[in-house]
Amino acid sequence: MLCMLTYYVEWHMREAWRPLLFADNEVAERAATPDPVAAKEASASAQREKATQRAADGTLLHSFRTLLQDLASVMRNVCQATGPEGSQPSEFELDTQLSAQQQRAMELLKGIGT
Repeated sequence: MLCMLTYYVEWHMREAWRPLLFADNEVAERAATPDPVAAKEASASAQREKATQRAADGTLLHSFRTLLQDLASVMRNVCQATGPEGSQPSEFELDTQLSAQQQRAMELLKGIGT
């Protein structure tokens, strides 16, 4: 059951992140191939994206794994500041600043389930 839930969540993440991932968006147009087991060639736009590593709008593209690795650098640090001797150290949290791509990935995830 847990494995099925994991695949379900991953599928939704891949769909939400489609603009950031290497994904052939023209597959549906070519899905009417007479032979369902025949290997499908990547579309010209997918080949161009793979060669340049960029989408048509110039956005850097990732594989699912590399996007997760990029997001793995986001963290929350709990810091302690010491004051004068004998006083209690104060704690505060410091979050990593998100890059533009990380911010977009997080915003796209918010759209899941709406």
